[in-house]
Amino acid sequence: MKKKVNFITTLLLTLIMAGCNSQQSQQNAKESGASSEEAMNITKEQLDHLGITDVNHLSAASKRALKWPTDLGNEWFIEFGPLKPLKGDLAYEEGVVRRDPSAMIKHNGKYYVWYSKSTGETQGFGGDIENEKVFPWDRCDIWYATSEDGWTWKEEGIAVKRGEKGAYDDRSVFTVEIMEHDGKYYLCYQTVKSPYNVRVKNQVGLSWAESPDGPWTKLDEPILSPADNGIWKGDNLQDRSMVEKKGDFDSHKVHDPCIIPYKGKFYLYYKGEQMGEEITFGGRQIRHGVAIADNPLGPYVKSPYNPISNSGHEICVWPYNGGIASLITTDGPEKNTIQWAPDGINFEIMSVLKSVDAHAIGLNRTADVEKEPTEILRWGLTHVYNSWHYQSIMRFSSKRRTAHTAPGEVKESKK
Repeated sequence: MKKKVNFITTLLLTLIMAGCNSQQSQQNAKESGASSEEAMNITKEQLDHLGITDVNHLSAASKRALKWPTDLGNEWFIEFGPLKPLKGDLAYEEGVVRRDPSAMIKHNGKYYVWYSKSTGETQGFGGDIENEKVFPWDRCDIWYATSEDGWTWKEEGIAVKRGEKGAYDDRSVFTVEIMEHDGKYYLCYQTVKSPYNVRVKNQVGLSWAESPDGPWTKLDEPILSPADNGIWKGDNLQDRSMVEKKGDFDSHKVHDPCIIPYKGKFYLYYKGEQMGEEITFGGRQIRHGVAIADNPLGPYVKSPYNPISNSGHEICVWPYNGGIASLITTDGPEKNTIQWAPDGINFEIMSVLKSVDAHAIGLNRTADVEKEPTEILRWGLTHVYNSWHYQSIMRFSSKRRTAHTAPGEVKESKK
């Protein structure tokens, strides 16, 4: 009986303490909510806009929403349309890889584009890596094509070939970008030296010419290399997950280069891959960096602020309003966003897109980039996987989305 009384007494005390704690928690939450409102200077307009009616009970989501910028309109928000096939020589061709189109420029009334091209199936890393293709972008040269309307293209030939055996670019040159500056033309691109194993560290090369039709002069040395501060674990060249030290965000690879003339200098944006790359809550651990030079030919010095993104894949950047805008896709917690940096380095999210159906985007550099933030994305080039072995270049389009209208809804015109 004594044990039963003690149990009931203990239970009552527990319930009383729980009730007191609950009341205290509610009071703390109320005070926290009130202080949060005061600290954030919440306005009635914000509350009405977000549908919040009780400022004393703000969830973590509501608190985040109240911190969103209030000066952003919908001028940064776009939706991509369906991809459409090209005509002429850039139409899909069985047995041929055409991928990673550069930006387009216009010269003598014609659009120019450069791209990676190879032939034959991909065998992967399980085959004879000395003589087979491990990726579709393996054993590529850089080709170019021209068009009068952006739809029908004529393939003009090779612009930049792979290097001689033993050179830093003897295996493949691919994922190219074009920069036109002061009457000269510059192609930057990824390079791989044989043998192409999983742990290979690629670099960035550059060629220049006085005409978009060439001839192209290739620099003898790469203009950008991965950081040299990671340490592999073991000697298995086909294992990239095992590391003793991961090193910088770009300790394994530097990819997708793009040079932008900016503020009297040259900003080389690129994708970095880290040794021992992980899958995180945002997917692949991919980030972007920038290297800056006083001359288009270099030397390029990596920014001490790298990495300059938390996410991304292929580089897609353009100047806007005195800064640099960037479309972030595919990988990481901030994928499918458009970001902008007033200084080309410190990027903030300007819009979050529901999807990005164009990848490895070739921008239309003839667009009026100051008309509106996303004008350069109205149309351009991309690539699709027709199969794992073969890819082709397509045309993308996008439009601004400013309102949601239900089917059959009649909107009253503004007067």
